[in-house]
Order: sequence, then C-alpha cells, then structure tokens
Amino acid sequence: VVTVFTGKANCPYYAKAELLADYLQANLPNFRVHKITQHPDKWEQWLHDICEMNGWEHRESPIIWRELLDRGGKGLLLGGVNDFLEYAQHYYGITSTMLSEEMLDIAEENLQAYIAIEKEEEEFKSLIKPLQIWITSASAPICYQLIPLLANGEVFGMTTEISIHLLDTDQFKEVLCSIVMETEDMAFPLVRSISEHTEIDEAFIQADVIIVLDDVLLNHEVQSLENYIREVSEICQVYAPLIEKNAKSEVRVISSGKTFVNLKAMMIMTYGPSIKPENVIAVATSWESAAKAMLARKLNMNAAGVKDVIVWGNITGSNYIDLSHAKLYGYDCAIWGPANFSRPLLNMIYDSEWIHSEFLSAQSSLSSRVCHCVGMLPAHAVGTVLRYWYHGSPPGEIVSVGILTEGK
Repeated sequence: VVTVFTGKANCPYYAKAELLADYLQANLPNFRVHKITQHPDKWEQWLHDICEMNGWEHRESPIIWRELLDRGGKGLLLGGVNDFLEYAQHYYGITSTMLSEEMLDIAEENLQAYIAIEKEEEEFKSLIKPLQIWITSASAPICYQLIPLLANGEVFGMTTEISIHLLDTDQFKEVLCSIVMETEDMAFPLVRSISEHTEIDEAFIQADVIIVLDDVLLNHEVQSLENYIREVSEICQVYAPLIEKNAKSEVRVISSGKTFVNLKAMMIMTYGPSIKPENVIAVATSWESAAKAMLARKLNMNAAGVKDVIVWGNITGSNYIDLSHAKLYGYDCAIWGPANFSRPLLNMIYDSEWIHSEFLSAQSSLSSRVCHCVGMLPAHAVGTVLRYWYHGSPPGEIVSVGILTEGK
C-alpha cells in the first residue's frame, strides 16, 4: 500500500503533510509515500481531472489518498491535511507540531525546488527532442546541397538531433522521395527523421526553423515585374498564416533563393503579424561571399581572409557592396602580425580606379553569377547564417542579413 500526497508547490499545508509523511516513512517499515508536486498555475485543472477520474469531491491543496497497488489502481481518498493528521494520530499516535512560519518557509523551498527541477527537465527534453526544420520548394538544387550541411552537426551543434521536413507541390513528390531515401542511406547520426510533404495544410507543424527557398523564374518578356511581385506575395500569403497556426512561437524563418529575398521576408511578416519580426531574416551571405572572392582574386589571396564586407539594399535587387569596414587577414604585405592582425582593405588596394570602375560596375555580373549558382554557394550561405544565429558569429566579425528596419 502506498500513500499518495499531491499539492501545490507553494502550499504550506502540503508542506506540513509532506514533512509528517517523510517522518512516518523513515520510522515505519511498511509506510510508503509517493509525492506529486504541481505548479500553482496547473493545480486547479489537475485537481479537477483527478477528482473527476476517481469520483472524488475535494477542492483544496493538498489531496491525499491510499492506493492498493503501487502507484496505480483505484485509490482510497483520505482527504486534506487535517484528515491526514487525524489518520496519523489515530493509527500511529503521531502528529505534526510544525509552526505556521515553518510551513511557509518549506512551502517557498518546495516552489523553488519544483521550478529548478522543471527547468532541468525542460533542458533535458531539449537535448533529446529533435529540432524541427522545414524547407519549402525542397526540390530546388540548393536543398540537396543544404541537407548535408544541416545534418553534420556544424550548424546546430554536435549534440542536437534534427528532423527535416521537405515541402513542395505534388508534381515534385518523386524528387522529394529520392532526397528522403538518399538522406536515409547516408545514415547521419544527428538526423532523427526526414520526410516529404505535399499537402500544404500540414506544413510547418511544430517548426523550429523554416527555410523558404521559393523562387519565381524571371522572364520580363513573358510577365511584368508587378506580376512577379504579386506571385511572390501570393506564396507568402499562404505560408504566413500556416506558420502562425502550426509552427512554434519562437520559430525562426530564413528567406533565401535567387529572387525577391527581401520581399519574401517582408511579406511573411505582413501576412503573419504574430510572427516575431526579429525572427525573420533574408540571407545576403551569397552576395557577400562572391564579393569577397572577387576582391581576393584582385589581391591574390585566400578569400577566407577577407572580412567585414557589407551588403546594403535589396539583396537580390539593387544593392551596394560597402568596403569601408572591410579588413584583410593573412595578407602578404610589408607588415606582418599574429593571426588576429588585420589591415584595412581599402588601404591595400592601391588601384582605387579598379574599385570605382570595375568592382562597383561588376556588381550586376556578380549578382548574375550568384543567381546562376547551382546550389552549393546559397546552401553554404544558409548554413552559415543559421550557425551564427544559433551560436553567435565570430567575435567582432560583421555579417550581412536582411532584417526589418526600425525607421533608422
């Protein structure tokens, strides 16, 4: 036989009954106790449900009963704290002499201990519960390149498992199935599951991260710019309410692709007003990386040593590559220093005419090159932004992303 004690974590009467129960269990060989502590906010509903299930009438904390089976079976209701004190006095000749002040102190300790345990359990669950990642237009080549980056642990962490959900229209179902099978064959240790989805109503369920890859193929001879913008708007008008309805409240949304990246991010916020604006960003890293590579070729150095190149403006439209903060690391020049020693890029390019003519005028061709990437560069860009978003960017390094401005 086990005696079950349940009450609000901050209830002084629960504390009094609990302490007496501990004493009885320590001193009586056959007296067994099981405690169920409830958060004050959840207590009323929990008490209602347990009483309804067992046909009991009880309205206060604590509620105490005896079970014929260990933590199971039909319980025999003892009642509240006074009923238990009478029970202990009658059967065992023992009662509680706890003062009111002691009861309040222990009740406060119980509440703090409950909060600490609950937090620890949530942290533990987060370790074993996979991160839910949704990718739209998943038949696009970028998705094929992106999955290994997400699955190898470098983006979200080497202890974070992920579940990948591929979303696209029914005409691409076979492509999605092929990606699913190939990913399963690769047996990534951190991929808990991967699935394909073609039903829009089931999109973004419990999503932690949503990567929007939807693009419209521009052909101004066929459609006007206004029609393309309307098409993008209609896509977001479908996605945004589903994100609000199905995704987690802290969901992070990344807009990527070759066209209208800023517009997609803006439209998702417009049609999904409850989505946190700071959690919706547009990826500019592809343009940033391509510009760094172009500069590195001019300087005959490794592109990884070019830092803090900034992309301003509309990422896939009219943008400006800002070199005013750009730095060079490991550049072969007259002055050398440790690994963290840098030189201002503009001081190292003595051909200022090249910057103002070839480099800036080449931005249209730069954009064209980025837009014709088969997937490796934009996939790397998405992976990099996600890694920085979850774990922080390198100290002092500038990374370009599209975010909602606050009027400045």
